[in-house]
Amino acid sequence: MSSAVLVSSSSDSPVSRSPSPVASGAAAAPRAEALTLVPGQAKSLRAGRAGVLRVTRGRLWATRDATRRRATEDLVLGPGDTLSLEAGERVVMEAWDGRGADCAWTVASPVALSR
Repeated sequence: MSSAVLVSSSSDSPVSRSPSPVASGAAAAPRAEALTLVPGQAKSLRAGRAGVLRVTRGRLWATRDATRRRATEDLVLGPGDTLSLEAGERVVMEAWDGRGADCAWTVASPVALSR
């Protein structure tokens, strides 16, 4: 079951510029959904659950919808950059240039319960 609806056409910054390490020996890692944007194509992603959008190739122009806490914002993301979205948030994306872009949507993993 997908955690986001995709339609074609801790700091103040929502963009993370450093890759997050993956813990070795962790239980099942969250599964990423790959997204490809060809030049001239726009896609809209509405997060069904909180998650992270990570650019894997190319540069992406992303426009986040306004929320009660912040205004609409335009961002340019490069390879390795991430954008965290809360459940219900929407972002419209396009490739920044004529080469297209790839990204991955990963749902935030639930916190493990202590035993």
